[in-house]
Amino acid sequence: MPSPQTLAVIDTTRPADTQPHTLAAALATEFAATAAHYDRANLFPHDNIRRLHEAGLIGHALPMELGGGGANLADALHIVRTVARGEAATALVLALQYSISSRLGHDTPGWPRAVRLEVARDIARNGSLINALRVEPELGTPVRGGVPATVARRNGDGWRVSGAKIYSTGAPGLTWMLVLAHSAEAAPRVGYWLVHRDSPGIRIVEDWDHLGLRASASHKVVFDDVPVPGTHTLELQPAGSPPVADPHGARWGGVLIPSVYDGVARAARDWLVEFSTTRVPTNLGRPLSTLPRFQEALGEIDALLLSNDRLFAGAADGSVALKQIGQLKHLVTTQAIAVVERAVQLTGNPGLTRANPLERHYRDVLCSRVHAPQSDFALSSAGAAAFAEWTDGGQR
Repeated sequence: MPSPQTLAVIDTTRPADTQPHTLAAALATEFAATAAHYDRANLFPHDNIRRLHEAGLIGHALPMELGGGGANLADALHIVRTVARGEAATALVLALQYSISSRLGHDTPGWPRAVRLEVARDIARNGSLINALRVEPELGTPVRGGVPATVARRNGDGWRVSGAKIYSTGAPGLTWMLVLAHSAEAAPRVGYWLVHRDSPGIRIVEDWDHLGLRASASHKVVFDDVPVPGTHTLELQPAGSPPVADPHGARWGGVLIPSVYDGVARAARDWLVEFSTTRVPTNLGRPLSTLPRFQEALGEIDALLLSNDRLFAGAADGSVALKQIGQLKHLVTTQAIAVVERAVQLTGNPGLTRANPLERHYRDVLCSRVHAPQSDFALSSAGAAAFAEWTDGGQR
């Protein structure tokens, strides 16, 4: 494994498609060494993002012709899950980055080509981050419906955006913000206004003080009459209409976000193995790993992770249908939580001691429950669709 100082150097003796995975593994080790610091200090890991850019991984999901690595979903999944084993918040930022940036090489409905190229070049050259800011204090998540209070008003050829977004993952590090808003028009439209961080009128309220993923810096962002060019309006639809269909983004986001928590679970599993093989209680006289209950528990944990592996493989190769991605998220994250809970149960006080990383993994993995679609929504939607299919004559 290369040292941190050589991470940005391409090894031409290694097949090109394996190089990013090697870099990600080395960076995960590096990030693990500072993860507790960022967690306790509640700080965004700017240095981690810089290191990812130096390794060519921030833009890895961009097409090669736009300066990226041309990663497919399986490749992006591997990298995000690997980085998550080192530091979960960095991996979440990367998952969201890949979910959006992987679209920029496609003829995406509602995205002007010039805008796609502008953002892609900025990512490739500067390692710029992009994320969608959708959740609001009053509305909550828009996945369950409703019109955002954030408003865009016409201003000559452009717009002025005002409102507030909460749970804005990676806020201090974002260059591009996809701000969900409605237009102040006679017939309002809902969509995204693409805002650059250097625009006047943006204020970050550092209010993120969460149980887990503390380094994600998911602060509140306030927009006060922020100017946006007329060309930077994306996916506008009449208010109340279904959002623009985005099967690519739905699959990538639906796979990569759960992969963060699978990576956390694997880090917890590895810590448990190390602890169990090195801990020798004096009244036992041999490592905890020799006890049948520890062996059975590790077998159970590995079975859960094997299940996640198979689910991810099916999602990456398309054998898990797009309509099943919500169920995949529920299964993967539920099993990831179970892995970490089992490790905590086995290790007791050492597992919950802040000097050990397991308690951080436990706090981080619980955050998987808040990402859309939440389990109740994913399962009820899948159940309703299954009943409808049966009623329409699709019974098996």
